[in-house]
Amino acid sequence: MPPTSPVGLHRVLAPAGVLPQAAERLDTRRELADDEVRVRVERLNLDAASFRQLEHKHGGDGDKVRAEVLDIIGTRGKMQNPETGSGGMLVGTVEEVGPDSPLGLAVGDRVATLVSLTLTPLVIEDDLASWDGRSEQVPADGYAILFGRSIAARIPDDLAPELSLSVMDVCGAPALTARVVREYVERGGVVSTGSTTRPTVVVIGGAGKSGSLSLAAARDAGAARTIGVVPHAAEAELLSGAGLADEITIADARDPVALSEAVTAAGGPADVTVVCVDVPGCEGGAILSTRDGGTVVFFSMATSFSAAALGAEGLAADVTMLVGNGYVPGHADYALSLLRGHDGVRGLFERRL
Repeated sequence: MPPTSPVGLHRVLAPAGVLPQAAERLDTRRELADDEVRVRVERLNLDAASFRQLEHKHGGDGDKVRAEVLDIIGTRGKMQNPETGSGGMLVGTVEEVGPDSPLGLAVGDRVATLVSLTLTPLVIEDDLASWDGRSEQVPADGYAILFGRSIAARIPDDLAPELSLSVMDVCGAPALTARVVREYVERGGVVSTGSTTRPTVVVIGGAGKSGSLSLAAARDAGAARTIGVVPHAAEAELLSGAGLADEITIADARDPVALSEAVTAAGGPADVTVVCVDVPGCEGGAILSTRDGGTVVFFSMATSFSAAALGAEGLAADVTMLVGNGYVPGHADYALSLLRGHDGVRGLFERRL
């Protein structure tokens, strides 16, 4: 093994000098550097934007989806959809730990990786034979390599592994939502409710995984009003049953005017808008739905950040826009606590498994 880097530079095969996430190919050899960990993979969780793109490309043909996922992993040494640029995460059991690993893991620990598959060296050894290609969760056998600065969390004993994986896949969204809402409360700025401390929070895609957790987090952090935006009546019914939103509105997030009008009618505009949908073209509507001085958090790999920046400029919208990068200290434990503490969140997750 060549000289190692805690961020995995020694695993980059091409092009030279880039971080693993930007690499075209990674070195997937089994042998570990002193600060690395090898995990025996049990299940992958493809991110929603990536799976949707593959499903659409292949017309729902699961065999073709499976074949392309295998081809991507085999060619690149990692799971990174070439169209969306996104990957997902995995669950597995620690197989070997380098003597200088700082991750605090031991052989036999069942863990979920909290870093993207787009930067994780990955080998699949069973041809994904147990996966039908029709769901985001992928039973698998193989191995993955974690670096010195990777992040992994032990799977809790009280939750099914597939449920834990599903939650941890999106755990950055509720943690960042809670942080942004708490900052509004702490600084006491004038917000849309007329209160000086408590904001109105809109979550676009409120019945989804990251959306439902973000609604729960916003309320937990002190939001005065939560508004969930969903695309159709069936999801509105699900979200209503979950009891996570004060108001629910149905709108196409890709239609900026319709979305902003629906949010306003539901009690907006928002002080904080959280975008949790996995389809492109939602940037303008999110900006229009947010009042001047407000904040938009983009938590979708389908987001075009050039469209967001130029769209806000073109609308003369004085909004702060944040990229949800998937990591906030303590994010996994916080998301799991929301799942345990909110039956509505748990119900929405369990029906998707």
